[in-house]
Amino acid sequence: MRNAASPALRATQPAAGFALAPLANVGATEDRLAIAQQILLAPFGLDERHLHQALAHIRKRQVDDADLYFQYTRHEGWSLEEGIVKTGSFSIDQGVGVRAVTGEKTAFAYSDDISEASLMDAASAVRAIGAGTATGRKAKVGARTVAPSRALYPSLDPIDTLSSQEKVDLLGKVEQLARAKDPRVAQVMAGLASEWDVVLVARADGTLAADVRPLVRLSVTVIVQQNGRREVGSSGGGGRFGLAYFDDALVEEYVQDAVSAALTNLDSRPAPAGEMTVVLGPGWPGVLLHEAVGHGLEGDFNRKGASAFSGRIGQRVAAKGVTVLDDGTLADRRGSLNIDDEGHPSQRNVLIEDGILVGYIQDAMNARLMNTAPTGNGRRESYAHLPMPRMTNTYMLGGQYEPAEVVASIERGIYATNFGGGQVDITSGKFVFSASQAWWVEKGKLLYPVKGATIVGNGPEALKQVSMIGNDLQLDSGVGVCGKEGQSVPVGVGQPTFRIEGLTVGGTA
Repeated sequence: MRNAASPALRATQPAAGFALAPLANVGATEDRLAIAQQILLAPFGLDERHLHQALAHIRKRQVDDADLYFQYTRHEGWSLEEGIVKTGSFSIDQGVGVRAVTGEKTAFAYSDDISEASLMDAASAVRAIGAGTATGRKAKVGARTVAPSRALYPSLDPIDTLSSQEKVDLLGKVEQLARAKDPRVAQVMAGLASEWDVVLVARADGTLAADVRPLVRLSVTVIVQQNGRREVGSSGGGGRFGLAYFDDALVEEYVQDAVSAALTNLDSRPAPAGEMTVVLGPGWPGVLLHEAVGHGLEGDFNRKGASAFSGRIGQRVAAKGVTVLDDGTLADRRGSLNIDDEGHPSQRNVLIEDGILVGYIQDAMNARLMNTAPTGNGRRESYAHLPMPRMTNTYMLGGQYEPAEVVASIERGIYATNFGGGQVDITSGKFVFSASQAWWVEKGKLLYPVKGATIVGNGPEALKQVSMIGNDLQLDSGVGVCGKEGQSVPVGVGQPTFRIEGLTVGGTA
């Protein structure tokens, strides 16, 4: 998982998590369906009748499932470096993916040409996976049903919410504010990205679903220099709304966070190494939870027995008090979805409850093969990719301790407040993460920032060593991107401050 920011947003209900967003009324759902049909079908002479024909054509063979996924995406990006806006980009992509599933086998075809001919050609290609002959069998496609969905964000196109000049001025403001903070600021880089995504899903059971998804992100990176030493700090945020979200106060906050992080790193010393207590700060450090635990709870890995959590439903996999959720229903959040990419409404899924493993996240195929229900986690990068079980917003609920109390409990150890890259072995659960901002602590006192701290552990085992959980649940500021099998999707992470015993810290001292 990649990021470009530190945490910013705090949960409004830290003791119990977040309220489940209700399903949208039929009118709101139909409105999104109308937008999708206007963008994805009408310009190409298509309507629901053509979708039914394509699905019926596939189901003349014996297949377990089939779906059509139409997508239209507008993307715009601006970047500033060396005091000027150096690059700008704009792109439009559209197409349709056609899928048929039989058992564990999947046939998939896609085209950037949306037309009746391309749709039927793709349907003919994927139905070859099915058993039986192409004639003599009545095709069965379910009656038309509009899928239930949520109303978590507006349908606006964020690209149009500021003019080009206003976007350039916004990036220029980042540059001016950062350089005014401290004379040691040597370089400022900033990026502004906007995306408008319209999707339409038609399933073989007759389900129609649609979503209209705005997405924005502002990233700030600052390089400071002193006595020949250079250090980096970053910040930023975003979510599913318009660019007006980035008002003066928020831009000031992002810049202050980035400059402060870079200046703190100027004073950092080599990190000690060895087995020790580690306290993780709130918000973005939840990326460790996402990687070390979240991926291991995805249905495909568990169906295949490839995860360290496979076959452990009902067993203790974490210390008491540890409750982990994957929640796609949080309003305006980067990882949230009104529907997933298979047409199912997003859900608030409890995965680990008070230390007990209670569930996995599922797409349609893995849920069927594991004899359970989809959880609203079928996600894909685009129409040119297959869906698979993926996280949305993954976080740990808060506990009873004040954050300062958790840090003060450290006799000798690391307090890590921000992370860079990391990786996990799904089968063994082993993870490795590099802390981009951390402090060495002795007798409860932060002595100095450290550099080069690498945290090594085993996801299921590390969760069993959680000894204190703070009451300061935060979500990240909204810039996370998760990669899996070559596909990238936007996600969110979060957690409170918490203490883990006996992690291995690899350092340079």
